[in-house]
Amino acid sequence: MERPQRPLYALVLRLGAAFVFGTMFMVIKYAGEAGISVPEIMFWRQAACLPVIALWLGLTGHFHEIRTNRIGNHAGRAMVGMTNMSLIFTGTVLLPLAESTTLSFASPLFAVLLAALFLKDKVGPWRWSAVLLGFAGVVIVAQPGGEPVSSLGVGLMLTGAFLIAIINFQIRDLARTESSACIVFWFSLFGTLLMAPLMPFFMTDYTPFEWFLVLTMGVTGAIGQMLLTASLRHGAVASVIVMDYSQLIWATIYGWLVWDRFPNATLFLGAPLIIAAGAIIAFREQRLAKRRPDEPSALSD
Repeated sequence: MERPQRPLYALVLRLGAAFVFGTMFMVIKYAGEAGISVPEIMFWRQAACLPVIALWLGLTGHFHEIRTNRIGNHAGRAMVGMTNMSLIFTGTVLLPLAESTTLSFASPLFAVLLAALFLKDKVGPWRWSAVLLGFAGVVIVAQPGGEPVSSLGVGLMLTGAFLIAIINFQIRDLARTESSACIVFWFSLFGTLLMAPLMPFFMTDYTPFEWFLVLTMGVTGAIGQMLLTASLRHGAVASVIVMDYSQLIWATIYGWLVWDRFPNATLFLGAPLIIAAGAIIAFREQRLAKRRPDEPSALSD
């Protein structure tokens, strides 16, 4: 049965998720630069989630929520999610934190393209203009001909943004019937099983501080994933995704505090274009969702 929508609550949950994920990506970048490999980061990001979820379910008496009749859907979400994780985590290590975060905001642009190509959604001038505006911002942030940034990192982040658009639709579909804990549990379990065979080839001995880093990744990942998934249970993708942009604030703060690096001027030129594009798309899709089916199709611009 479809759960009732709570738009304001969904926005607060997504805002919390943005802060927690901003912290997680700061830790991931720090760990990667300290010599912990991306496969290790991916494994611990998932494996350390499982005891956090189990503890929460045990304390709340909701262990029954992990039962599912949609195991294939969970497996598909995990495959796409782990592929995306490898791209985003590597891009985060290669790029400055604020730049990598900004490029991940290209996801709504790809969501419009996916909707037009595969869902046969009629995309009018408003959303096409937003897509062009957003990609102009991406070009500025990528700084072609300006201060060099890793072209590999830029490519990985943009591919990851494309997959995020797919993942948002997957989670939205799962959230119609599954609880937040159920979705996060199966994603973490499948992700751990996928990465475990690689650990003998990549894992090294950790110092106490490195153990702190990998465990922090898992805990923040579990909390952030629960908040994100819950936001999609209570609100539409187009509405809550706007709150993701607040993650740039935390990325900028962490970049300054941890790496003593303030973003380049190109970020302040490109980021507003990407954010404005995403906001236009979200606003327009929210308006279209409220239209009655019998209204003129011209309103689907």
